Amino acid sequence: MSLPGAARRVRAYGGQFLLLAVLTLVTALLITGVPRVADRLTGQGLTEYVAGQPVARRDLTYSTAPTAFPPSTRAAVTGHAAELAGIEEAMPAEVRDTIGERWYVAQSVPGRLRGPTLAPEKGLIDVHLRAGTGIKEAATLVDGRWPERPVAPARTVEVTLAETIAGTLGVKTGDRFVLLILDPDDNVLKSLPVQLVGVWRPNDPADGVWDTLPSMLKLSPPEGDGDPFVGVAYTADGGVDEAVATGWPVSFGWRYRIAPDRLEPGRLDALIAGVDGLDRARPTRIEMALSQGVDIPLRRFADSLAAARTLLAVIAAGLLATLAGLTLLAARLAARRRRAEFHLIRARGGSTGAVLRRGLAESLLVLPAAAGIGWLLGGLLPGTGASWRWVVIAGLLATLLPPLAALAAGRRAGGRSDLGGRSPAVRLTVEVAVLGLAVLGAFLLRRRGLTAGSVDPLLVSVPVLLAIAAALLALRAYPWPLRLVSRVAARARGSVAFLGTARAGRAASTGPLVVVVLAVATAAFCGVVATGIETGRDTAAAQAVPGDLLVRGERFMPDTADELAGLPGVRAVAPLLTVPAERPYADRAGRPAPVTEMRVVLVDGERFAEVARQAGVPVTVPDPVRARTDGSTPLPALVSPAVAEELADAGLADSRGERPAWLDVQGNRLPVRTAATVDDFALAGEGVRRFVVLPWPALPADAPHQLAPTGFVLAGSGVDAAEVDRIARDGQRRYLRIGGVDAGDKARAPEVTTRAAVRADLGGTGVNGLLVFGFVLGAGGGAALGLLGLALAVLAGARSRGQVLSRLRTMGLSRRQWRGLLMVELTPLVLVSVLTGAVVGALLPLLLTPVLGLPAFTGGVDVRPGFEPGLVAGVTVLAMLALGFAITVEAVNNRRLRLGEVLRLGEES
Repeated sequence: MSLPGAARRVRAYGGQFLLLAVLTLVTALLITGVPRVADRLTGQGLTEYVAGQPVARRDLTYSTAPTAFPPSTRAAVTGHAAELAGIEEAMPAEVRDTIGERWYVAQSVPGRLRGPTLAPEKGLIDVHLRAGTGIKEAATLVDGRWPERPVAPARTVEVTLAETIAGTLGVKTGDRFVLLILDPDDNVLKSLPVQLVGVWRPNDPADGVWDTLPSMLKLSPPEGDGDPFVGVAYTADGGVDEAVATGWPVSFGWRYRIAPDRLEPGRLDALIAGVDGLDRARPTRIEMALSQGVDIPLRRFADSLAAARTLLAVIAAGLLATLAGLTLLAARLAARRRRAEFHLIRARGGSTGAVLRRGLAESLLVLPAAAGIGWLLGGLLPGTGASWRWVVIAGLLATLLPPLAALAAGRRAGGRSDLGGRSPAVRLTVEVAVLGLAVLGAFLLRRRGLTAGSVDPLLVSVPVLLAIAAALLALRAYPWPLRLVSRVAARARGSVAFLGTARAGRAASTGPLVVVVLAVATAAFCGVVATGIETGRDTAAAQAVPGDLLVRGERFMPDTADELAGLPGVRAVAPLLTVPAERPYADRAGRPAPVTEMRVVLVDGERFAEVARQAGVPVTVPDPVRARTDGSTPLPALVSPAVAEELADAGLADSRGERPAWLDVQGNRLPVRTAATVDDFALAGEGVRRFVVLPWPALPADAPHQLAPTGFVLAGSGVDAAEVDRIARDGQRRYLRIGGVDAGDKARAPEVTTRAAVRADLGGTGVNGLLVFGFVLGAGGGAALGLLGLALAVLAGARSRGQVLSRLRTMGLSRRQWRGLLMVELTPLVLVSVLTGAVVGALLPLLLTPVLGLPAFTGGVDVRPGFEPGLVAGVTVLAMLALGFAITVEAVNNRRLRLGEVLRLGEES
């Protein structure tokens, strides 16, 4: 066939070729664009995720133990500083390429600082001498100058202090001190004269150079009673060298920070392997230790990314399979409309090759160009995309479909399509084969599990096979009830119900229904999995904070709970007491029991239940925790299975309380009996498998030690977390009073955690953007393609319906009855396809969840997909929209065909 003739036919059948071109373009765009968008979202998510990690999980730190060098050692700081570049050069290339900032530090062991300007009420002050890179560049002098090499007299070391430390100590530029190393009896072992020559202020307190322990920006509080405050003074390299010459032990550190913007998702596995190999790659010239937590967030992100890519592959496979089915349906529909033309070619002696050449010439004019446009449009999206070979394969297959469909249409004999078709035996064989493959694939997938780190062909094919098998079963099943309804309608008055159900019972075709089921199943799968992930994240947040706010600290004054309850918005407060590690005793006298350490939690069960109720958290508080007791009788305890087993083996904590175990809680010996065994408890802590939960006992007023809470759980909306933190700090400070320098409590500061913040953190993981993109693409694309599939299903039977309607109109069928007949005939097709797809999409997560790795998105909490009211509402809306869309397509098509002409021209027109 000549090229001009092919072009004329393309123009004559422009609507059909336009539909094929659009489907080919969308397929090429999906193949090209989805990987590119996924790559951009993955890179952006990785950068944001790593940037949000604590500095301890972004730094690679090499350090030496404090070492006393020989007195003859010179320029120790300079010599070790040269290792900053050497260590980096020895790193694996994948790690070295991600290093951003780097710092070197030389630091002496702390010495007791004494001087005439240090008042006795300041307490004991220990100071480290520190030299290193980047400090002067990250700070601004507010007084004096930067230190230089030690000067006379007596080789005095020049130092500078942060403005906050100098102000706290009440010292100023020019003050002289002496730095001492003391023995346990306060005898002086070594001394070093020190002069304060400058005071500085950090340009940015969040700069990475200040992320060292102890901090240079503030005094560290004492670790215990009688211990000193600890500070850091900055000096020149020569100052630390002078300390080395004096015999002062000095340690060295080299710190390298991972730059989030240098991370690439494609090299993530290699980076993790490189971090694992850092111990083997470090220089051996100096004995140094490596500490790092970089691999923790990288592994978590890699696990989440693998699960997200697997999920996206399942969604993309469903969409691509739907597009392939739509393209095949469009090609078959176009060939059916031109069946008479192909019959005429064969009747005039045309060969099979002639039909193929004619169809191929027409396809080559349109579909390769459509695939190329889709590839170009996908290439405009940021990121790195899939190989162009997949676009070529998709374009080639799309180009071959129209000529093959024309060949099949040319060979098929004429007649009524609704009464003819392939052999029932062939159809039954195909359906049984598809059903068997789907069941076998599902069985193998559950038995074998997921192939990590790759797009698993079995995983992406099983959902498609199951959707096709469900559509075939629905096709087999749904005509039977329609035939029963048709028999009932035949006895009733009127012909609309009878004719509509009779035609609906035998007018369904396999291809369109399969495509619609596949599209709707993809959309429903996305909705169910997204809802399951959101529910899992809510559960994880509720386990971490079983209220609206959770306060944890050392010990608080008991009246802190009342102060917290008085804050605006607080509806309930429950105190809790946690002992991180406690070993039980066999008797009141303190005889050790053969039971390992466990976590002990005391909580007021009634108040905690009220907090959970007010906060809307689904927490079950068992009756033993609600018990009221004064501690004189054995307390009923909830124990974990591991602890229960050990207590039983030791013959302790029996349920009757005849031989209780004894726990020391803040100096109080409390008898305990096992009331129930539970796998977990909301306040026991994440991942804790050895715990005992006790009700809060009401100790008598004359008890030697009243219980002091170590935390609180609050319920309330709109509570100011800053006010909660202020009251908590004040309550802890009042309980743990210390004198001396006002630098905060000697205990760690209380931590205030909100359930909303934990939930936001779970929802803000690095792959969340990729998940949202996948779900929106799957749900929106599945719904849109499902509607298009219904349109093709309606158009496939439009000619025969038009002939029937034309005849009935001539027999007196009214326009209202005509619309009713359309409604009755199309409603079963729409409802069966949409509902079957929705059921398949809702059941697929139950099959695939164990192999998808979804707990990576919920902080380790299992995802349990289930039917949600939102899914039912969405399916109902989609079914109504699909029915209206199908009737609209039919009505528009009937107006275009002009029913009177359809009747005159004949069936095959």
